[in-house]
Amino acid sequence: MANKDFAVNKSRFINPSQVGGIEAYTLDEGPGRGTRVLCVNTGGGLRYRVLVDRGLDIDQAFIHQHSLSFLTYNGVNPPTRALDRGLDWLKSFNAGLLTSCGPFGMGAPCTDNGEECGLHGTHSNTAASIESIVQPDPQRGQMDMIIVGRVRYGAFYGPCAELKRTIRSTLGGNAIHVTDEFYNAHNVAVPHSYLLHINFGYPLCDAGSEICADVERVEAQAGCESTAARFANNKWRLMPEAMKEHAGSTSWVGYLFPKVDKTGLATVGIVNRKLGIGASVRYSPKEFCRLVNWQHWGTGEYVTALEPSTGVVEGRDKNRALGLLQQWRPGEIKRYSYTIAAHTVKEELAALRAANG
Repeated sequence: MANKDFAVNKSRFINPSQVGGIEAYTLDEGPGRGTRVLCVNTGGGLRYRVLVDRGLDIDQAFIHQHSLSFLTYNGVNPPTRALDRGLDWLKSFNAGLLTSCGPFGMGAPCTDNGEECGLHGTHSNTAASIESIVQPDPQRGQMDMIIVGRVRYGAFYGPCAELKRTIRSTLGGNAIHVTDEFYNAHNVAVPHSYLLHINFGYPLCDAGSEICADVERVEAQAGCESTAARFANNKWRLMPEAMKEHAGSTSWVGYLFPKVDKTGLATVGIVNRKLGIGASVRYSPKEFCRLVNWQHWGTGEYVTALEPSTGVVEGRDKNRALGLLQQWRPGEIKRYSYTIAAHTVKEELAALRAANG
């Protein structure tokens, strides 16, 4: 149903929850017991779940009956800073539609300037505080539903920083608009890098589904011949059957450099023509200079991610060496805006596929 239909037909209902809105609850079972959750129903077919205690990231996401996101076997776990070292981050990685990585470093574990940096930073193991929740109310002309929260990363002597995240959807629409504002609250400069781990899974991702991106160039992550072969031509666009070669940790990782439209934004996506569904990510390459494409086609762990990033995923030390690691000055605000959308309209799916020529 379109946005305008709810506005025109508001005489048919009195409770806005009948057509969409945000519901808050706490998980009461399993490893994630006690985790705060916000479920968003846009009323247009898109439903998604925001994990307040995992940095306001998003795990489950559906368009009608079809899941868009990949979920790990772990499921939801409560946040813990006990997993800051090495690859321990993977033990609580629930994937989902959005896992944010940073803000002081992302990518592979490393030692940078004498500091030990774990995989992908501390964000997803940090709980948020809710600032406001705005419900849609067509009776009063309020069509947006909005979540605003803050995530604090702090230690005595620093670093001390804060993320203000705003998540907005419109009643009757199928998009998630996110604005992230990072603020360095401390009195010294600190390193900054940021990556959006946007993970897509079955049934959106299946054999024959397409990764859609109009790119200027593609670079394979160094050090793997099979990865180089995968990204040397358009093979990376088409999803294969589950592969025994991707058992365990074997994956392909490439860097995409999409072209921008007249507004300066890039759009990349995935289309499953068999089901007639798709998803897209829209962002600014001025904010995220690289788009990481992670492909892991393992049995039971069949996933690809489109990851806007401020650098490479080889580690903070590599980003420093390449001149990609930002210095975050005291009092400085860094802003990022991006949109994740679901698509079922034929014209929208065709527009995504047109990027592949």
